[in-house]
Amino acid sequence: MAAESTVPIRHESDVLAARKVARAIAIRLRFSETDLVLIATAISEIARNILTYAQRGEMTFEAATEPLRRGIVVTAKDEGPGIPDVARAMEDGYSSGHGLGLGLPGARRLMDDFSIESALGTGTTIVMKKWTK
Repeated sequence: MAAESTVPIRHESDVLAARKVARAIAIRLRFSETDLVLIATAISEIARNILTYAQRGEMTFEAATEPLRRGIVVTAKDEGPGIPDVARAMEDGYSSGHGLGLGLPGARRLMDDFSIESALGTGTTIVMKKWTK
């Protein structure tokens, strides 16, 4: 599975660019309109976290094909400060900044698969997958 497209996340306008790339892939994979909205929302949440906490990063998008399903894989990486307590950050309402604490747990709920790895001083990598029905 090779990356189809990578979008650097450095400015607010990059959030829209990332959503557009994902939408094009998801349309090609025949996702429903509802799923297109869910994917775009999850991407927005994670991209804004990159801007808020790491200032820069990237999102990579690829189509995934398995014998019985197809989907989109979104990988978000940054080299920011890392998340001190990933389990806590995944709780609804917890925010280390000034947000509502809905970004990470919200994105997890919107996608079918969600994994996060973070190391202090090294950065964070999130892999999200959405599968067609």
